[in-house]
Amino acid sequence: MSIASDMLRGHTETIILRQLLSRDSYGYEINKAIQEATGNRYELKEATLYTAFRRLEQSGCILSYWGDETTGARRRYYSITPQGRARYLANVEEWRNARELIERLIMEGETHND
Repeated sequence: MSIASDMLRGHTETIILRQLLSRDSYGYEINKAIQEATGNRYELKEATLYTAFRRLEQSGCILSYWGDETTGARRRYYSITPQGRARYLANVEEWRNARELIERLIMEGETHND
């Protein structure tokens, strides 16, 4: 079963912030981690990823900087800010509440014939 992109689209920024909680990273590495975490069932389009980076940076949730180019190609790294951590936690709480409501609305009264 594939993951419906429409279901995840509204959570792109939260997914990116989650990837940055543990360490700074760059676009390709973040997208690769998302693919691995979903068993290759979901990946962000490059345009979507970099649009989200711009929005997150403009809102103060992440900072970007150029990495050391001695390791190969020069990469733009992203790091989460305290404001980004707070946004991540708020988004997760909002998602939990929405998930609970959706489960009640969709699963209510459903019977399972096992």
